Amino acid sequence: MYLVRIGASAERMGELIDALLSLARVSRADITREAVDLTRIARVVMAQLRTTDPTRVAEFLVADGLRTTGDAQLLQALLENLLGNAWKFTSKCESARIELGYGPNENGSPAFYVRDNGAGFEMEYADKLFAPFQRLHSADDFPGTGIGLATVRRIVQRYGGRIWAEGARGQGATFSFTLAEARQEETE
Repeated sequence: MYLVRIGASAERMGELIDALLSLARVSRADITREAVDLTRIARVVMAQLRTTDPTRVAEFLVADGLRTTGDAQLLQALLENLLGNAWKFTSKCESARIELGYGPNENGSPAFYVRDNGAGFEMEYADKLFAPFQRLHSADDFPGTGIGLATVRRIVQRYGGRIWAEGARGQGATFSFTLAEARQEETE
C-alpha cells in the first residue's frame, strides 16, 4: 500500500517537473517568424486528442483559413494546451463541443478564441486561471498539473499579446487571445 502511494507521488512529481521544464523552455526559446497555419495545427491536435478516447462523442469546429505569422512550435504548444484543456473540461459532457475561431472581441478588435461547452468556471476566479499551480477544479475531477494555462499566457506575452477567459460554471468557457507581433493573415 505504501509503495503504491510512493510510486503515485513520484509519478506526479515527475509530471510537475516536466511541466515546469516545458514552461521554462517556452520562456526562453527563440521566436522564429514564419507563416503558420493554425487551422492545420488545430486539426492535428484534435485528431491526437480523439485517439486518447476514440469512443467519446465530441464535435470539433475549426474555422478555415486561420493563419498567422509566428513561431510554429510555440503556437502549436499554445493550441495543444488550450484545446487539451477544452477536451479535458468537456469530458463529462454527453455531447462536447470545442471550437477554434477568429473574430471581434469585447472591444471590437479581432482575437483568436477557443470555446467549449464544458465545466466552465466562476468568473470571480478568472485571474487565477493563468497562474502556475492554480486550479479551479479538483485534480480528482479533472487531472492535470496546473501549468498549461500559465504556459499559454507566457507564449501570448512573448508575442506582446493578451489572453483572457470568460465562462460560467457548468456552461463552458471561452479563452480569447491576441498576438501583437503575430498577425492573422488574409486568405484568398
